Amino acid sequence: METITLNNGEKMPVFGLGTFLLSPEDAENSVYNAIKAGYRLIDTANAYLNERATGRGIKKSGVKREEIFLESKLWPTVYTKETAIDEMLERLGTDYIDLLLLHQPAGDYITGYKMMEKAVKDGKVKSIGLSNFEGKPL
Repeated sequence: METITLNNGEKMPVFGLGTFLLSPEDAENSVYNAIKAGYRLIDTANAYLNERATGRGIKKSGVKREEIFLESKLWPTVYTKETAIDEMLERLGTDYIDLLLLHQPAGDYITGYKMMEKAVKDGKVKSIGLSNFEGKPL
């Protein structure tokens, strides 16, 4: 599987499944089937309202969590919420996220970025960054 190396040395698959616009049921099934087909990058966001289903699909696949690169994004309305990342982890059913982005940086994104930096120090997130208005990493 082809990967790229992020600035912190983490390897990210270049091809994966995005869950934007998927209903929870479709997200769970799509994630499960994608992982079974060999995909190892799964992208979601709290704004997609399917994180729980994404987490269920990952778990249902039977593939070890450390073999899956999980990417998610924080929406601007939660940038200043101290529990936002812990709540995301709970919804996803995991204890860490491989790449966490600020989804559409707006408002108090500085506070959101500082929260993500703390999450990296706490081992809850491996890599962080900003995304553009299309949800793509900058």
